[in-house]
This record gives sequence, C-alpha cells and structure tokens, in this order.
Amino acid sequence: MSRYERYHGGDPLAPPVDLGEALSAIGEDVMAGASPERALSEYLRRGPQGQQGLDDLAARVARKRRELLTQNNLDGTLEDVRRLLDEAVLAERGQLARDVAMDEGDRAFRELQLDALSPSTAAAVTELSSYDWASSEARAKYEEIKDLLGREMLDQRFAGMKQALEGATDEDRERINEMLTDLNALLAAHGRGEDTTEQFADFMEKHGEFFPEQPRTVDELLDALAARSAAAQRMLNSMSPEQRNELMQLSAQAFGSAELAEQLAQMDAHLQALRPGEDWDGSSRFSGEEGLGLGDGTGVLQDVADLEALAEQLAQSYNGARMDDVDLDALARQLGEEAAVDARALADLEKALRESGYLERGSTGDLRLSPRAMRQLGKSLLRDVATQMSGRQGQRDVRRSGAAGDLTGSARPWEFGDTEPWDVNRTLTNAIRRTVAEGSSPAGGVRIGVDDIEIAETEARTQAAVALLVDTSFSMAMDGRWVPMKRTALALHQLIRTRFRNDHLQLIGFGRYARTMEIEELTGLDARWDKGTNLHHGLLLAARHFRKHPGAQPVLLVVTDGEPTSHLESDGQVWFNYPPHPVTLAKTVRELDNVRRLGAQTTFFRLGEDPGLARFIESMARRVDGRMVSPELDDLGAAVVGSYLGSRASGRQGGRYSDFGGWGGWGGRGDWVG
Repeated sequence: MSRYERYHGGDPLAPPVDLGEALSAIGEDVMAGASPERALSEYLRRGPQGQQGLDDLAARVARKRRELLTQNNLDGTLEDVRRLLDEAVLAERGQLARDVAMDEGDRAFRELQLDALSPSTAAAVTELSSYDWASSEARAKYEEIKDLLGREMLDQRFAGMKQALEGATDEDRERINEMLTDLNALLAAHGRGEDTTEQFADFMEKHGEFFPEQPRTVDELLDALAARSAAAQRMLNSMSPEQRNELMQLSAQAFGSAELAEQLAQMDAHLQALRPGEDWDGSSRFSGEEGLGLGDGTGVLQDVADLEALAEQLAQSYNGARMDDVDLDALARQLGEEAAVDARALADLEKALRESGYLERGSTGDLRLSPRAMRQLGKSLLRDVATQMSGRQGQRDVRRSGAAGDLTGSARPWEFGDTEPWDVNRTLTNAIRRTVAEGSSPAGGVRIGVDDIEIAETEARTQAAVALLVDTSFSMAMDGRWVPMKRTALALHQLIRTRFRNDHLQLIGFGRYARTMEIEELTGLDARWDKGTNLHHGLLLAARHFRKHPGAQPVLLVVTDGEPTSHLESDGQVWFNYPPHPVTLAKTVRELDNVRRLGAQTTFFRLGEDPGLARFIESMARRVDGRMVSPELDDLGAAVVGSYLGSRASGRQGGRYSDFGGWGGWGGRGDWVG
C-alpha cells in the first residue's frame, strides 16, 4: 500500500547547491587573508545569492523574541481571576438586595462578609471558599475561578490542557489526578533506575491522550515534560514577588482542592532531579500590555527559550560549530517552513563543501583549500579573464586557435568557434554510445550530433620559462591590490597548467626580500607590515629559474606598485632605505640587464598613479626593450595573461600578437614601451 504526505523540503525542483559560487566566494575571502574556516563561516552568514544566510535568520529570530517580550505581560491569569471575583461579588450583592424573603440578620451578616473581603485577590478567593452563596450565578462564577486555576496550572505543564478541560466534569478531574499519580510513580521509579519498558508502555496506553507528542520512550517523555516545567518555573521567576505570592495562594483553590498543586509540585521535583540541565533558574522581562495566562505564558517562555537556543545555533560562534547543530524543527515552528528550508540548504551546502574535497585538513589540523579547490578556483578565474579579453578584442575562450602545435593526447568537447582538429575516435565512440542509449541499432547507421564532437587539444611547439614577480609589500594590501594580484597569479597558473603543460612557471613574491612560492602558498599569503620592495632579489630568483630551462623562451612578468627600496648585499643581508637609494636602483638595473642577456621578454605592470614609479618603470622597460602596462585593478588578470600569450606566440618583443584569437596591444589604459 502506498502512502503519500505533503512534501516539506522546500521546492523539489530547486537546483542543487552551487558549489562553484560558494568556492569562488570562499576563495576571494581566503585571498584577502581569511582562513578557509573563517571564509566558509562568512559565506554561510551571507548566504548564497537569492537565499537567506545565517545572519538573516538570526535577525528574524532576535526580532521575534523581542516582539514576544514587548507585546505581552504575565498578569493574564490574575486579571481573569480578579474579573471573575468581581462578577461573583457583584452578582451576590444583587441577589442579597433582591431577596426580600431573606432574614435581615442573615442578609446583614453576608453583606458584612463581602465588605470585609481582603483587597488581595488571592486572599479574597480563599476567604470565600467557605462562603454560602445566595446567588447561583455568583456561585458559578466562583466555581469558574477554581476551574480556571486548575486548567491554567495543568496547561503550564501539559500544553493544550486549558482548552481540553474546558467544562471538565468531576470524572475528568479524577482522571487527571489518576494520571498525575501514575506519572509521579513512573518518574520516581525512573529516578531509582527501577522502571521498565512495560511500565512505560502501560502508562502510555492508559494516559496517552494527555501527551500529544506521543513520546516513544520514558526519556522522550521526560524531555518534553522537563522543558515545559522549566518554562513554567522561569515564568514564576519572571513575576514580581506580589504576583508570585498571589498565584501560590490561589493554587490551593485549583479544582477546589490542594491535591492538584501537591501533585504538580511533586512532578516538578522529580523532573528537576532527572533533568538538572534544563534552565530552572532563568527569567525574562515582559513589558507588553497583553496579559498572558499561566499556560500561554509558559508557552511563550518555551518559545523564547527556543529562540534563544536558535540564536546560539545560528551564531555558530562556539568551537566545533556545524550547520547540523541547527534545530530545523524548532526553526520551522518559530519562523515558518521557508526558514527551515533555507537553513537546510545551508547545511547541505556546508556538508557538500566539506565532502567534495574542496576543503581539507592540513598536518596541523587547520582547514585549507585543497589542490582540487585551487584548480576549480583557477578555472573560474581564468574564465573571467577570458571574458574580459574577449570583450575587448572579440576573442574566444583562452585556448589555441588552429591546429599549429603538437597533440597533447587529450581531448575536450567542441565549443562554438573551435578550429582544432576533431578527435575522430572519440567523436565516433560518443555517437555510437548515444545511438545505443536511444534504443537504435548502430547497424542502421550512426548520425553524429554536435554534442558527440570532441576536438584534439594541441600545445605550441615552443616552450617558455615564465617568471611572475608579484609585489608583496604592505602597500599592495593597504591600497586594495592584494586580492587582484593573487587572482592574477592563480589565473596564469591555471592557464599554464592546463593549456601549456610544457611551460615552466615560477611564482616569486618580493617584499623586504623575495622568495619562490607554490600557488597554494601565495593564495593563502597574509599581508604583513614589512618595509621594503626588493625587486633586485626577485630578479635574481627569476634569472636562476631561466637558467634552469636553457631551451625555453624566458618570459618575465613583474607586477608592482612601488619603486625598489631594498636589495641584497653580498653577504645575503637585506639593505633597506626610503626613499629609493641610488645603490638599490643600480643593483636592480644591473640584475635586469642580466635577465635581458638571457633573452627574457619583459613586461612591467604598474599599479597606482605615482609619477616617480611611472618614470622609473618606463625607463626600466625601455632599457630591456620591454613594455609597461598600467591596467585598472579589475583588468590586471587579463593584462598579465594577455602579455604571457603574446610573448609566447611572437617569440620576440614588441608588435601585436595573434595567438589565442589574435591578442593585440592592451586595450585598457596602458602605456607601451619598446
């Protein structure tokens, strides 16, 4: 037999989580200096595009909690009792005035009793417990007080009792007393470790109607009862001493007997001993105008407790926090199913990121971007660079046009504009497999579709030794150039690793001193206050890289926003001076000449508007027959990649380049030298 129910998981046709968008955002934060753990946390706080993040959900939780506390007060039950008491006394006085047959002495005595009632509502209700009512209406109002108190006290501990017991009979009250007696016996046995599964099953079979939660074990029963009972205690703690005293006095009148209050007190004691971790001592400040009854007030305090727990879960500020910690059922109760769906999507996204291999634990236990994540991020950045280049020059994606080059042995799906040769074997295999999958027989002929075509990838026959020198001085981070620099390095690394596998890329960062870096190290590099721009040392490392690959075309790319202010001395120590010292400039120029003698094609990328820097780099570029480009930050990646492609294709400096769709002179705001 098939069973159906309403789907509660949000939009069943919604697309799966977008790991690409998440990785791109996390990568940006990592390159800006955040740890991957922090970057993931911040992304979950912001939320994916078009979806609520943790901060949005937390703000809604805080707003609802504030509304509950500012719209309500705890006088509801006391106000109802005062109203019923006033109505009972008024009805009794009216009856005494109308009853002409009543003995005058008796009338006078009754009126004296009414006149002498305590101004305290609780005391007046107690004083009238033995009063002989002349008015049936007044007696009914007074009995309603006792009934209301009983229902309110039960509603504090068992949600929905106030409505369920409205108009309760003596038989109903007896069943309540029997349930409480059996419940206290079960709780006492559990506290001694003597309860059995059969005892719990018998209890639920007999009294299950009082527990709509339908607990399956005694522990589930305890959890539900303790949460409600603790909320009731917090409600009492939230009252003024006068309110609390009045309710304690009135409790003895519940259902006209002190037995109910005694049973509930015994139950509370058991629950507090069995669940000491509940908040039994807390309180909340209510400041609204809408009076709450005991049961409603307890329910509101349970809601407040739920909201406070949700606020902590959504903050994710404790060690080991995970989205799995968020109580989705409580979130749905408090904010609606849509909020729970958004939180579930965030949890799925976090889980997917952790299980996808994009994030991994290092040897020290810290979270970091995996090589797979670096490849995916580089691919995304390279695609952005290709879009920028094609927007300026009408080019296609960053790949070789035409067949001039050696086959790499790999293939990829054909895309519009590709002119590489087909990989015939792969194309035919794809067509045959598709034909069979569609239920057709290959014997009847195979038709090749566009989706079947794969092209053979080629590499240029020449090799290049590429040295990308990036300025890592503090001014790069201070002036907002840190992340664009890293994005550029990652895009170039991805291009060479995937399209020009025979080329040799060396990443060199130069600040006070220079050092070679792997792409993962550069991507996660933190900006530090370190005086010095040691281009001299960077050029020494670049020359060493070029000498390691004597058969390759040297390509030197330098990204900087400052003139050289430090250099290496003969003993290996760093010498710093600002403004730039003639000795530093001379050593830097001398090392640049050495790089030129190795045949390097050189391009400087000047960042910033410093006229002194512009003059210096321009003179350096002219000296080595190189060029200077001054791109906007958003164009830096396209400028560096375009320069690499142009240098690689032309085999000589200067002129316009035709490789990869015809890369020409830099279309941005750039100065060409040489």
